[in-house]
Amino acid sequence: MAEIETHDYDVLVIGAGGAGLRAAVEASATGARTGLVCKSLLGKAHTVMAEGGIAAAMGNVYSEDNWQVHFRDTMRGGKMLNNWRMAQLHAQEAPARVMELEEWGALFDRTEDGRILQRDFGGHRYARLAHVGDRTGLEMIRTLQQHAVHRGMDVYQEVTVNRLLKDGDRISGALAYYRESGRMVLFRAKAVILATGGLGKVFAITSNSWEGTGDGHSLAMQAGADMIDMEFVQFHPTGMVWPPSVRGILVTEGVRGDGGTLKNASGERFMFNYIPSMFAAETADTEAEADAWYEDRTKRRTPDLLPRDEVARAINSEVKAGRGTPHGGVYLDIASRRSSEYIKRRLPSMYHQFMQLAGVDITAGPMEVGPTAHYAMGGVKVDAETAATTVPGLYAAGEVAGGMHGSNRLGGNSLSDLVVFGRRAGEAAAQYALGLSTLPSVSEGEIAERSAAILKPFDGGKENPYTLHRELQDAMQEEVGIIRTNSEMQSALGKIDNLRERLGHVQVEGNIQYNPGWHLALDMEHMLLVAEAITRAAVERKESRGGHTRDDFPGPNADFGKVNVVVRHTAGGLGVTQEPLPQMPDELKKLFEE
Repeated sequence: MAEIETHDYDVLVIGAGGAGLRAAVEASATGARTGLVCKSLLGKAHTVMAEGGIAAAMGNVYSEDNWQVHFRDTMRGGKMLNNWRMAQLHAQEAPARVMELEEWGALFDRTEDGRILQRDFGGHRYARLAHVGDRTGLEMIRTLQQHAVHRGMDVYQEVTVNRLLKDGDRISGALAYYRESGRMVLFRAKAVILATGGLGKVFAITSNSWEGTGDGHSLAMQAGADMIDMEFVQFHPTGMVWPPSVRGILVTEGVRGDGGTLKNASGERFMFNYIPSMFAAETADTEAEADAWYEDRTKRRTPDLLPRDEVARAINSEVKAGRGTPHGGVYLDIASRRSSEYIKRRLPSMYHQFMQLAGVDITAGPMEVGPTAHYAMGGVKVDAETAATTVPGLYAAGEVAGGMHGSNRLGGNSLSDLVVFGRRAGEAAAQYALGLSTLPSVSEGEIAERSAAILKPFDGGKENPYTLHRELQDAMQEEVGIIRTNSEMQSALGKIDNLRERLGHVQVEGNIQYNPGWHLALDMEHMLLVAEAITRAAVERKESRGGHTRDDFPGPNADFGKVNVVVRHTAGGLGVTQEPLPQMPDELKKLFEE
């Protein structure tokens, strides 16, 4: 203990994306001594990849929009599996959070009369995404980062948390290490907020960058927190497919929101063949009707902007039927519908991304796109009002938290989720921490034991961490991907067990300083636990709903529409149970009768 750098805080925030920064700002403003830990450099958060906009029913483009419509869209997009209270709070508070960002310096695109401009996105009845071109997440991080830094809180960059610590049943801190030096650092804290983002790196094709290894999901499980909806992984319908070096990189939904259309190799706008019954009454049947929707929202909407799970399955079906592009995707065309000036102004990042990475001019021709693992709807079970988990002193916000999005997230809801529940988590964690007179204790024996385990990969073995990671990604992509069956998922579970055994014999070479192989070996423990949780939950849910599609159970099951699948980490491994959804009040149920 004497050799380990130690810091004490009221509130420790793990993760410096949109949720973590907003939580840290609120905790600090509430009066708590706050520490902020980021796995990468400050500002290098996955939030910057949320390009299209932040969803909020401000009514700046269509005055008919309001929180009730946004709530209904969110619930229907999630196939009614959402925590209704989270969805309600999100819809009600998102406009205020957007205005708050503007007050703090965010520069949004404007309407002609000077209000914040809003664009269309899939599953949203009205144009409600406030945006900054197609760089909205970047502007949000810039704004929150500056606001957090000026508060004077302590920020620890390139520090990875390996374990949460507990004093009895409650959280007491975290053990981490500096990525640069390998030196251990102990954070003692009265409350911890997880804002660690997603888990896409367990899949071979993903929009997630190297940080998205499911650390927070794993940390929470190992600390005893309940997890919900882990089976629901969103495969964003439009990721780059060529060249191979950029496969999976996100192509914003803003392309379709601004008029882009999906076509197969024959030039057919195939989405008209995949309109689900839930959206049939409001979705156009012909190309003329769909095109008219962009000029008059009273008409039926274009099927290119159906919820992401529907579009991803449709693209997958077209490719499997042999109607895909030469590189295994479909075409996304905006060049034939919008001027070059319009595209460069509204979608500058996409224009430069395709020109620089693929040599494709999207103002002159179509893009090739295909599904990419993008977002985890499942995560830590939290209280809607406070973002508190089932472990005292532990809070979670953003992608690491479950419940808000149900079985499928609507585009744009992620950014508003971050600031709505980041604020709530920061305030509640600070109030909890300030109510404790002393810091909880930490176990010296546990810290010594964990420190030794962190360094064990240097002791010698025969397994390569990069080989283990590739095998895990391939297994998850092929057997727990967009389309699932029980036999394939059971095969994946066997492979996960084998990989976990082999991880005990992993070997890393070189010095401890900036050793990526060592970092990956430690991340693999988290990824294996997360992959197992996804797979076991997917085996349990014997139906198809949202981001979970099973060939052996192809349709929705009414009984499973009433429950969350809950995963718990026990001494015997991961246990899976079913628990009933919270009951929605009658006044909200009436919104779905319209």
